[in-house]
Amino acid sequence: MMRVASGQIMAQTIASKLLSCRATGALVLGMALIFSPPLLESASAQVLGYASHAPMSFPSDNVMVQPEDDGDDSAAAMPERLKRTIVAFDTREAPGTIVIDTGNTYLYYVLGQGRAIRYGVGVGREGFTWSGVQKVTRKAEWPDWTPPSEMIARQPYLPRFVAGGPGNPLGARAMYLGSSIYRIHGTNDPSTIGKFVSSGCIRLTNEDVADLFSRVTVGTKVVVLPKNAPLMATRSPATRTTISVRPAQAQRPVATTNVPGRQAMNLSTSSLY
Repeated sequence: MMRVASGQIMAQTIASKLLSCRATGALVLGMALIFSPPLLESASAQVLGYASHAPMSFPSDNVMVQPEDDGDDSAAAMPERLKRTIVAFDTREAPGTIVIDTGNTYLYYVLGQGRAIRYGVGVGREGFTWSGVQKVTRKAEWPDWTPPSEMIARQPYLPRFVAGGPGNPLGARAMYLGSSIYRIHGTNDPSTIGKFVSSGCIRLTNEDVADLFSRVTVGTKVVVLPKNAPLMATRSPATRTTISVRPAQAQRPVATTNVPGRQAMNLSTSSLY
């Protein structure tokens, strides 16, 4: 009987100690949960059967924003002789006529009374310059580009269609010349202005082509002089005037949906057009 009683007393003592340890552990856990909200959240998540989200490493409103573009400074970097300006221009052509001085990479828009607006342009590279008289038969804003068959024959890797937009080789505006493959158009590569780089088209900066586009109408006469023609304007007016660009409409976004049999992409290769 004494042995049984001793065993019972020992078992009760051990059980008491175990309960005491559990109580102490529960008390510690409770204190930890009270003073540690993230741990409480984790514990609650485990009880509810889902994983808690890791806290963000930075506040949600601390997001870096790309600085706003202060504008294209390509015009400022352009040589002075290629900047849009009014010059003395002795010609028999009627006001509103376009005269392209190929050899000196100038385009003149005749104002009359011995004056013209002169623009710097890029023209055809060696073997691709031309001369003659044409008329503007169509105008387009942010035009699509479909390379002519003659160009594809020389460069079969070219896309058959490029959607209009800032990445299009024709730039912001295009004026189509008669039934020829040539155009007066903008460019997304202002560094080519004043150079012999194209396949025969006449290119201006996007700002200049938007200004010229606003002045030209369908039917405008375009006179393209040969490369060896003499300099057309040998003097400037007493007061040299820089022409400010006319407001242009908002840019048309680049199309991203391909039309069957066509390819939409961005190109900036200067010698393509």
